[in-house]
Amino acid sequence: MSYVGRPLARGEDERFLSGRARYLDDLHPDDLLHAAFARSLLAHARLGDLEVEAARAQPGVVAVLTAADLTDVLPPPVVEPPGMWVADAGHPILAASTARYAGEPIALVVAESRALAEDAAELVQPDYEPLQAVVDPRAAGEALTRWEKSGGDVDRAFAEADVVVARSFALPRLVAAPMETRGAIAQHDPDGGLLTVWLSFQDPHRPLDQLAHCLGRPPESIRVVLPDVGGAFGSKGAVGPEVVAVAAAALRLGRPVKWAEDRLENFLAAYQGRGLEADVELGVTRKGRLLGVRARLYADLGAYLISTTAIPMHTAAMLITGAYDIPAAEVAVVGARTNKVPTGPYRGAGRPEAAYLIERMVDEAARELGVDPVELRRRNLVRAFPHETPFGWTYDSGDYERCLDRAVELAELDRFRTEKRPGRRLGLGVGMLIERSGGNWESAVARREPDGRVVVRTGSSPHGQGHETTFAQIVADELGIEPTAVEILWGDTEAGPAGVGTFGSRSTAMGGSAVLEAARRLREEGGMEAAAVFESGLLFSSGCYAAVVEIDPETGVLEILRLAAVDDAGRIVNPLLAHGQVVGATAQGLGQALVEAVRHDESGQPLTISFVDYPLLTAWEMPELRSAFVETPSPLNPLGAKGVGEGGSIAAPVAIANAVVDALHGVSVDPPFTEAKLWEALR
Repeated sequence: MSYVGRPLARGEDERFLSGRARYLDDLHPDDLLHAAFARSLLAHARLGDLEVEAARAQPGVVAVLTAADLTDVLPPPVVEPPGMWVADAGHPILAASTARYAGEPIALVVAESRALAEDAAELVQPDYEPLQAVVDPRAAGEALTRWEKSGGDVDRAFAEADVVVARSFALPRLVAAPMETRGAIAQHDPDGGLLTVWLSFQDPHRPLDQLAHCLGRPPESIRVVLPDVGGAFGSKGAVGPEVVAVAAAALRLGRPVKWAEDRLENFLAAYQGRGLEADVELGVTRKGRLLGVRARLYADLGAYLISTTAIPMHTAAMLITGAYDIPAAEVAVVGARTNKVPTGPYRGAGRPEAAYLIERMVDEAARELGVDPVELRRRNLVRAFPHETPFGWTYDSGDYERCLDRAVELAELDRFRTEKRPGRRLGLGVGMLIERSGGNWESAVARREPDGRVVVRTGSSPHGQGHETTFAQIVADELGIEPTAVEILWGDTEAGPAGVGTFGSRSTAMGGSAVLEAARRLREEGGMEAAAVFESGLLFSSGCYAAVVEIDPETGVLEILRLAAVDDAGRIVNPLLAHGQVVGATAQGLGQALVEAVRHDESGQPLTISFVDYPLLTAWEMPELRSAFVETPSPLNPLGAKGVGEGGSIAAPVAIANAVVDALHGVSVDPPFTEAKLWEALR
């Protein structure tokens, strides 16, 4: 019996639903100390004398650390995408002379209990000298990154265009808001010299490398362990300054130190996603041929660069041609320094931004030409694979037209085009998606146990995706056993193989392929253990989302009448879990389209610091989702799999946006599409 392709329920859910899961805040090493951070109250200020004696004098307080105590600790390293200029602006562990965003950590208080540490942290007061805050990325006088690229004959493309459509867009910052916030526990063994760090993180190997860099320690002297992780959505893929400070405190104090972020801190200090403004031009012929695209992107990067800050904007720029065979493109990116918490990858990480820009522009071009936006897309879709974009990325496989047709069918767009609804504004919209996934390498080790079980250790780590079930299905098929006879272990740099990590929808394609190769070698070689390191080029998932919306012109209330999701993630190992990824990503995509936006006042103070100010959609507000898969296997890995975890966050927002603008008869508005904003647009 084949298990790959079957919709098996998640075996790991029994542990979660019965309360046997162990998250970071459930761990309590002996002799544990607790950490709390004093944070800047201002978005931009010089910090004079830092008063810490009152905090140190509090009963139960063990230490108060400031930047002066951590001069030997480095900021986390910053990844530099190819060809991008990146400033030397890594995030300091603790602010020294200047605070650059409200919520930036300025001191670490360590005490015998969390309550004592938090109370003492409130007594740490710097002498603030307020400075002018920058909140507008277009007006920022300082850039943290710059990048530009051109492919094809851009000048010729626009010279030959009959129509040049020019528009500007703005996408707000977003909070990832995982159910479990960030946290770390650090413990140092002075005899063996091993620093063990438990983290709520997306994978163990990236933080190991980052901590080794920051602390100046050999990687082999650090062990990173992940307990169960309650969600991440990209927000737990880079070591924050708090984690480094906690590790440094444990080394200095000789006792384990724990920090568990509360929800207010998560809103203030966990890195955020999106935050992009753009000016875009699209050159088109009268017959509807897309000839070229030009764009200038202004990314709101915040005050500093974390390890992964530069990646989303690079991805957005590289994917600016989307699913279309556009022969020429030119993009310039400015990563602006603002007085806000830094940005980084958040579900989609550049793909939603790229899709929003090109898909909105295709709709605008269709409106200018007076043609059906679905037909304009059909004329310009990539059809031959592999396909190299003007910027040099190669799409491995796909059937974009089939995705488009299926989404149109599921959303019943043809029926709604002819439907009359008096007193209401009806709007139809579609959005194609390209999702860069995979790439690099991943590893796995499979071992036969005497009792007949097979234990697989993988470099990929789950935080809600269902790796334990999916990987067990792959092994079961290869070895001819039941999935229940397979145990999947992960999340420990000492006990498991090296890995790249779980992000960018790469786990099944990369981690699953490594698991497949390890199981295959175990079967072919007949031994007790086999290992595999699997390598691959980039993979490109695709799809199309379609929406029908209705706006009440008297109130601005928006109702989603139809929402269709069609994803091509190559070969689907578990349709049930893949569907769950589609639903989850779509829910987050709808949130950013309808209600979510981080807001600041002119002084840089964040105005959205709780779920009262920053709403999330509930299950009650989730419309019916009609979904389907198109499978065009990738030729670049033995599973034929590609990513499926982010399609909904990429295409759902722009499908809704195009439907909203259609309902507004061409009046352009930026998300989120709140009732007040739509009511104003209707006026």
